[in-house]
Amino acid sequence: MTNSPFDAVLCDFDGVLRLWDPDGMTALDHRSGLPEGTLAAAAFRPALLDEAVTGRISDEQWRERVAEAVAGSCGSAARARELVGGWSALTGRVDTGLLELLASLRARTPVVLVSNATTRLEADLAALGLTDAFDAVINTARIGVAKPDRRVFEAAARAVGAELRRCLFVDDTAGHVAAARTAGLTGHHYRGVGELRGALASLGL
Repeated sequence: MTNSPFDAVLCDFDGVLRLWDPDGMTALDHRSGLPEGTLAAAAFRPALLDEAVTGRISDEQWRERVAEAVAGSCGSAARARELVGGWSALTGRVDTGLLELLASLRARTPVVLVSNATTRLEADLAALGLTDAFDAVINTARIGVAKPDRRVFEAAARAVGAELRRCLFVDDTAGHVAAARTAGLTGHHYRGVGELRGALASLGL
C-alpha cells in the first residue's frame, strides 16, 4: 500500500453503507392494521436492542421477543409472527457510491466495518454481496460490547494492526463519533458520500 495519513478507516454499516426504506416498517404496520410506529417501537426498545447488539441474545431470539411484544396489538401470535417475518425479509440496499469509495480507499488503507449489529450481520453481508468488501468486520454481537464503548474501537484497530490515534472513524451517529474522538481517533460524522469524499480529500486520502 502507498503512504496514507491513517492506518485504517473504520466505517459504520446501517445508515451509512446500508440504507433502509424509511417507510418499510411503517408499511408493515399498515398492512397489519397497526398504528404507525408499532413495530419499530417494539423492535428498538433500548434495553432489548442492547441485548441483541451485544450478543446476549441471538437475532432469532430478538425477533421472537418482538413478536411477543406485538402479539396483543396484532390480535394473535400467528399474526405477530407474520408481521415479524415480513420485517425479517427486509435487507436494505447498499449505497453503491460509498461502496466504490471504500473500495478505492482499500488500495491505500485497510477498511474495517464496525457495526452495532445482531448475530445476523454476517448473513446480511453475504446476501448483499459484501462478504469480501472489507479487510475486517467488527460485529458487536460477537465481541459483547457495542458503540460507543471504547473497546469496540480498540477491537477494530487491533483487527488490522492499527493504532487508535491513526484511525479514521466514520459513523452517522454523532455520539459514536464523539466517543471515537475521545478515544483518540479522528472522527467524521457521516451525512452523505459527497461530503465524506470532500473530508477524505482534506485529510489526505
